[in-house]
Amino acid sequence: MPSAVDGKLVNVTAPASTSALSPQTRRWTRVEYERLVELGVFQPCERLELMDGVLVVREPQGSRHAGTIRRVLAALRRALGDDWQIDSQLPIALDDDSEPEPDVAVVPHDPGAYVDAHPSRAALIVEVAEASYRFDREHKTSLYARARVPECWIIDLLHHSLEVYREPEASPDAPYAWRYRNVTTQRPPATVAPLAAPGSSIPVADLLP
Repeated sequence: MPSAVDGKLVNVTAPASTSALSPQTRRWTRVEYERLVELGVFQPCERLELMDGVLVVREPQGSRHAGTIRRVLAALRRALGDDWQIDSQLPIALDDDSEPEPDVAVVPHDPGAYVDAHPSRAALIVEVAEASYRFDREHKTSLYARARVPECWIIDLLHHSLEVYREPEASPDAPYAWRYRNVTTQRPPATVAPLAAPGSSIPVADLLP
């Protein structure tokens, strides 16, 4: 039957079976997402990340989560000194379709403090995980591996441990077709040295709440 669309008549034919229909999703590029942010489309309280063209709502941040981030920041600053810039919950332009905001990211120093563009490379990314543990472990590590981030840590608040991910490699079974080949789980009294500062030694206990 005819229907008016934008002042014009078009023929609309009902589908034979609604069960055959599947919902369509709108994917976003990083440039589009940044433009939406600039236009103020999102509320200040919305905690969103762009992951492979999809907007993902971040885990709510309780005091335990926030306190752990502070501990990680302090430990990394002691280990890395002024050789690297250490950001917390700031955007990283991983690729054309991804702009996550990791809990902690170690990025190269920029004299301009990245005023013209977000950093696109990270030496280390750290995620503090509680309710989001499974998503961080399966999806975020795959995304970071695809971006060739050499090292990723997950602070697992549920099991009071540190998971260290290294050596990104292609893997068709991973959510984003990449994963980390080397994965270890460490607990106190173990120590860990970031690849960016191999001569350092961070007690795992210093990273945990």
